[in-house]
Amino acid sequence: MAVIRMNLLSKSLGHQTNITVILPTMTYGEMVEGETVYQPGMRYQLMYLLHGSHGDETDYLHFTNIVRYADEAKLAVVMPAADNSEYADYLQGPRYFTWITEELPLVMRTLFPVSDRREDTFIAGLSMGANGAMKIAATYPARFAAALMMSGSARSGDGIEESARRRMALLPAMPDISDFYGDLSQFSGSSFDAYAQAKRHQQEGTPLPRMFFTCGSEDKLALPGCRKAVDFLTELGCDVFYEEVPGYRHEWDFWDLSLRKAISGWLPLRKKPILPGEEQEGK
Repeated sequence: MAVIRMNLLSKSLGHQTNITVILPTMTYGEMVEGETVYQPGMRYQLMYLLHGSHGDETDYLHFTNIVRYADEAKLAVVMPAADNSEYADYLQGPRYFTWITEELPLVMRTLFPVSDRREDTFIAGLSMGANGAMKIAATYPARFAAALMMSGSARSGDGIEESARRRMALLPAMPDISDFYGDLSQFSGSSFDAYAQAKRHQQEGTPLPRMFFTCGSEDKLALPGCRKAVDFLTELGCDVFYEEVPGYRHEWDFWDLSLRKAISGWLPLRKKPILPGEEQEGK
């Protein structure tokens, strides 16, 4: 298993930034059996894994078994640093949404052996990262086969102004939401509104990725938003999976469990590399 930590210059952000990339490599079992593991031109399925607020791109390495899960599934994973940006573009400043959706995919396709097909690409995140994952999947549904939202969902226009006031009262060091979205009274129906984006794509006949939501039953912070997102997308006719797990709160034990479930069974993973010629043959 290769864990690669990179620092690189981003045009979208206007500064150096960090990403951590997991790439499957030869396992002990493959070595003992003498299997051919490395073939020039082979590629891996790819998951973008977004951290939560107050965290960074190393969180999953420190607090979950993502390296082992990804290695077992032959899945490449990229974890970008996004500060407390809500995975949005500042009106004046770094453009994190543009970095994640435009610049980072180009970096990955250029520097790493990853597939760029929709059926091989996934996005996931926890808490603030779930907000980002749902927002990005709803905005660019043709890019992702599935999205995994753990203990979170995208912001909606309902109550966003009151939410912003509570956030600043409790967490004054956090950026103001209006730094990303401008006049919050205009949020509903805008390009920032994941619910409006999802509805538009469904009306236009563009299928959304399969949406997976999971939340602990004791997670008072995220549970209402998860239920609302699941109800909305289900009524829209989207392919939605929801699991509410008894006894868990907003905690790493739950997110590790959720990643293990998603990678071992929920997500449509090949569990093997894509060999040269298989992309063209559609295998």
